[in-house]
Amino acid sequence: MRAAVLVFPGTWSDNDCVWALSQVGIESRKVWHRETHLEPDELVVLPGGFSYGDYLRTGAIARFAPIMESVQRHAEAGGLVIGICNGFQILCEAHLLPGVLMRNESLQFRCTDTYCVPVNTTSPFTRGLDTSRGYLFPISHGEGRYVADEATLRMLEDTDRVAFRYGTADGRVTPEANPNGSMNNIAGILNERGNVLGMMPHPERACEPLLGHDDGNAIWRSVLASVGVRV
Repeated sequence: MRAAVLVFPGTWSDNDCVWALSQVGIESRKVWHRETHLEPDELVVLPGGFSYGDYLRTGAIARFAPIMESVQRHAEAGGLVIGICNGFQILCEAHLLPGVLMRNESLQFRCTDTYCVPVNTTSPFTRGLDTSRGYLFPISHGEGRYVADEATLRMLEDTDRVAFRYGTADGRVTPEANPNGSMNNIAGILNERGNVLGMMPHPERACEPLLGHDDGNAIWRSVLASVGVRV
């Protein structure tokens, strides 16, 4: 399997994603925001960073980049897309995912380890995950508070589109575990088909013991398994 890691002006987690993917045998290529070509079988990764300096709103300018039209078509055709941190913000601004990411409730930048409890286990990204435990993924954001109106939240809950909630190592979801004030402790959501995932925590920063944990690899292994690659 191959991945296309998108790069916008201000992206800075692209190398991290390439390295993390290589830990599970996924080869990656970087795709500049002005390019338009994506292969049908590629995993498309929108990494973290500060695309276009986060002017206007996070992700608000990046959504108009030429590559985003290709991402839209890729998703509509059933291709796999994951947006991490700023990538999640871009996917919401591009209306590939509902809701918006706003300033943290504390109004402070948060850079810390968090535990994320899988909620959905049917998507390609979460199929192999254990819902009885939390996975350690670092966060690093100032605008990571997931917000949506009541109808959207109800729809996400009723249709099993919440992918992760902030919780504890033993799988409990508590208010104290919420690092940014996200509604319903939401750390990641899926589109209707389950082939697009947006999440604020950084699985690519938990890809080997040298970094303190390799829990992030569980997502990439789940993706590999979903396309028939034995891991």
